[in-house]
Amino acid sequence: MDSGPHYPPKYVMLNDQGNLRPPPHRRHIPRYHSHHHGSGGNCCLKCICCCYCFLFILILVLFGTAFFLLTVYKPQKPSYNVSQVVVKAFNIQTDLSLYTEFSVSVKADNPNDYIGFIYGKESSVAVLYTGTTLCSGKLPAFHQPGNNITLMNILLKGKNEFGSGLQETLLQNQKEGKIPLLITVKTPVNIVIAGFPLRQVLVFVNCSLVVDSLSPNDTIGILSIKLSQNLYASKKQIYRVTDVDIFVP
Repeated sequence: MDSGPHYPPKYVMLNDQGNLRPPPHRRHIPRYHSHHHGSGGNCCLKCICCCYCFLFILILVLFGTAFFLLTVYKPQKPSYNVSQVVVKAFNIQTDLSLYTEFSVSVKADNPNDYIGFIYGKESSVAVLYTGTTLCSGKLPAFHQPGNNITLMNILLKGKNEFGSGLQETLLQNQKEGKIPLLITVKTPVNIVIAGFPLRQVLVFVNCSLVVDSLSPNDTIGILSIKLSQNLYASKKQIYRVTDVDIFVP
């Protein structure tokens, strides 16, 4: 007995004999999700390897450049000597101040064939006596080519307090014929290699001297207390110049 109307199935399948039959029950195909947890670690490892390779190549390039410059250009340290000091004025004023004028001749020797130096404008030269600045001035700004010796005449002027104690010490040194002076030089320098100026550096030169007199309008004799690399000796004059210290700003 029929309980109600029969409805054709919504989906049918055609078999090999051409007969229609309802489709089989639908099965859920399991889905497999791919996990990419290892890809992040591989990317980090690749980045680290690339950084190390870059650093290694950079170190090789720097060492290769330094080796090339050392073997081809053969850089040598320049030397700076004080060849002459002339006292033009040395007057003690009524207010116990001291007015001085010095003319200092500095010889800059560049022994390099292919390396030059550019001396900047912001330089300073000072003459000190027992820690007190007597006078000061500047070096001329110029370009010194390779294998060159340049003589610079520097005029130094100054007026400073000069107490009675310092006067007594100076008079005693003059009687002994041994007056200690310190000449300090600071100048910015650009090293020039094959026509290309490099980064600017500061050059400091300290020259400790002992002179026999500070009489105005007279070339004073220079005596040495200590000796160093750069040494000049004659019958009357021996002086020393300290090693050149170079600092990057």
